[in-house]
Amino acid sequence: MKRIKTFLQESAGSVNEYERESVPPSKVKGFKSFVGMVSGEHIAGTEFVIGPLFVLHGAAAVDVFWGLLVGNILATLSWVLLCAPAAVKTRTTIFYQLERISGKGVVSIYNSVNGLLFGVTAAAMVGVSASAIGIVLNLKGPGLTDLYPENPLWVAIIFVIGMVIAVVATFGFDRVSKFANIFAPWMPFVFLSAGVAMLPSLGVKNWSDFMAVAQNEIWSGTPVEGQTKYTFWHIMIFAWLCNSAMHMGLADMSIYRYAKKASYGIASAFGMFIGHYMAWVASGILCAVALKNGIDNPSPGQIAYMGAGVAGLLCVVIAGWTTANPTIYRSGLAIQGLMPQVPRWKITLAVGILMTILACFPAIVAKLDQFLGIYALCATPIGAIVFADIFLLPKLGMLSNWAEKKQLKYNPSVWVTWVVAIAGSYLIYYLFSFDFYFFAAIPGWVIGLVVYVLATKAQQRMEAVSSKKLQVNEYN
Repeated sequence: MKRIKTFLQESAGSVNEYERESVPPSKVKGFKSFVGMVSGEHIAGTEFVIGPLFVLHGAAAVDVFWGLLVGNILATLSWVLLCAPAAVKTRTTIFYQLERISGKGVVSIYNSVNGLLFGVTAAAMVGVSASAIGIVLNLKGPGLTDLYPENPLWVAIIFVIGMVIAVVATFGFDRVSKFANIFAPWMPFVFLSAGVAMLPSLGVKNWSDFMAVAQNEIWSGTPVEGQTKYTFWHIMIFAWLCNSAMHMGLADMSIYRYAKKASYGIASAFGMFIGHYMAWVASGILCAVALKNGIDNPSPGQIAYMGAGVAGLLCVVIAGWTTANPTIYRSGLAIQGLMPQVPRWKITLAVGILMTILACFPAIVAKLDQFLGIYALCATPIGAIVFADIFLLPKLGMLSNWAEKKQLKYNPSVWVTWVVAIAGSYLIYYLFSFDFYFFAAIPGWVIGLVVYVLATKAQQRMEAVSSKKLQVNEYN
């Protein structure tokens, strides 16, 4: 253990991730780094969870194809137009930029929420990877709807996978990016080949049969018992906003601050249309085959093995790793903002241990869509605040980075905006009886943008009046 600690101190401890400063020009990365990173992150083991959700929730085939197309275009545009420009302009993490805007008070709460929710997301990836290894060991892992661990050996597998991911993440952006670039190129072929290989078992003899089979056997429009029905709007909103904390919430500033140009945000399209379109469709096909064969609660590992054998299992394991690595990296940066005196690698390792413990509970995978929805509800107003502070306030003649300039621990405008935006978007969600938290992310972002600009204008105007009165009193 002492040797491991010494190794991490000497290796990971020497990595400078510019947590509290702008990334220097000499450290920016080319387009290829981001293609590998986003492809590795969004062609994930959880695609074997999300794709089947559309089948279980009775989405119609036409709704799936069109909903995924529109939603993934909107998600890509959100990275291109919102996240990447903010990241390249400041070259800072969302956590440090928010601290400059809001002061330590708000950012401490935000970083805590982010660190926890990033850990939950990464834990889901670990759980998915473990389900594949369980198949190799002839160990039945939890199904898609199970909530609690039942087998000690499965928990042991979780710990091995979790610690590998945590150690890789401690080495910073370079290692995480290289890890993704090694494994990302071949994973799409496994998803595609597995889905195509299973079509004959559903009755597809040639491509002209596909749409009829898709409508009747895969996405039939009838949910399984106990599940709500998904429509075009559910699919489109899910595809657009399942990663809204990353793009509209600007969490991926931590990644794109290394981009040479803001246009590199288009790299997200590789993850969206390969991972969140093709892979979701392919895994939906595999889920339909599992249901047809009498497996009513399949695990991601079972789905992958059924379609691609050992290659499918390996794909699930690696896909979980390539997604969890950058997620834990972000989580480490979030918590490091709370304790800047503690080395980032130590915090990342600690977060990795927490992630591993959480991954032992299958509920993390079973309720993944709900966790992501709550995350979006909390994060998108903060993204709107940071975006407005960077781009809108200077154009409106107001000062950016108010807390930094005024040496404030709390910026009232940020507090008011965050509370009003979350409360307002949740109220809309409740009043309109939406059955999907993701719907609330859109009004949350809009409310956050508008309220922050108005609150900041009022705050800075009051400050100006107060300063003028003080000058008059001093003169008299």
